[in-house]
Amino acid sequence: MPTTLPGAAGGTRRRQRGPRTWLAALPLLAFTGLCFGIPLGAIAFGAVTRTDPENGATRLTGEHLARSLQGPYLGSLIGSVQLSALTALIGGALGVLIAQAVVTSRSQALRSAALTASGVLANFGGVPLAFAFIATVGISGVVTQLADLGSLGWNLYSFTGLAVVYLYFLIPLMVLVIAPALEGLRPQWREAAQNSGATGWQFWRHVGLPVLAPSLLGGFVLLFGTAFAAHATAAALVGGSVPLVTLKIADALSGNVLTGQENVALALGLDMILIAGLVMAVYLPLQRRSARWLR
Repeated sequence: MPTTLPGAAGGTRRRQRGPRTWLAALPLLAFTGLCFGIPLGAIAFGAVTRTDPENGATRLTGEHLARSLQGPYLGSLIGSVQLSALTALIGGALGVLIAQAVVTSRSQALRSAALTASGVLANFGGVPLAFAFIATVGISGVVTQLADLGSLGWNLYSFTGLAVVYLYFLIPLMVLVIAPALEGLRPQWREAAQNSGATGWQFWRHVGLPVLAPSLLGGFVLLFGTAFAAHATAAALVGGSVPLVTLKIADALSGNVLTGQENVALALGLDMILIAGLVMAVYLPLQRRSARWLR
């Protein structure tokens, strides 16, 4: 009598489930292609083409991409990367410390309040956030006048000031991202380490940090991408005093500096999309690896 191996049966079920899974995902794929593929195609087409104003002929060119990587445009890309990396590092470190305090707290009320506040603050940005900081620690802000921050060299409308503003919503975002991973650290691991004579530092060095490394790196990448794409807060706060790629794109599209730079703005947008693609290419595998460790 023929027998069916369990592995073969499992493989058959997976093969039978595959087409139906793809069919179920078709609406999502179609929506993604419509909402993201068409704009991406339009940006890429505008970034690599040039239209002759006399006869309306369109031809391929690499001039716009080359210009987006030169002069002030390159400086804005570098400035955005520097600001995003700095705020992601600081926000990630502070967010981990706050999340650890929240997770280990015995007060359920404090835990709920901290996570709720983090969810609200992580989504608070744009012009309202800029106005709140201007009214508080701007040149004529309440705290600036009371604490005489001007004499200490404080300037909200600078690279440092903008970094402080970004940390306002990046730190709560890191708390939300890393808190589930910290909760996934099983108490039995710490107890086993203590029973083996390991100190707290040795536990974090050899057990805690290796397990949390994918989530920590994933959180850093997420914070970097969030800061890199932020526009409204920086536009309302610093204008053009701090070179940022999002501000350069807005100026080029609106013609605030030079007219006819729309294609350069599209090239800068394509540069940002490529960087964001690299960010997500790193972030998603790290999240999957973290999920395997913390199941």
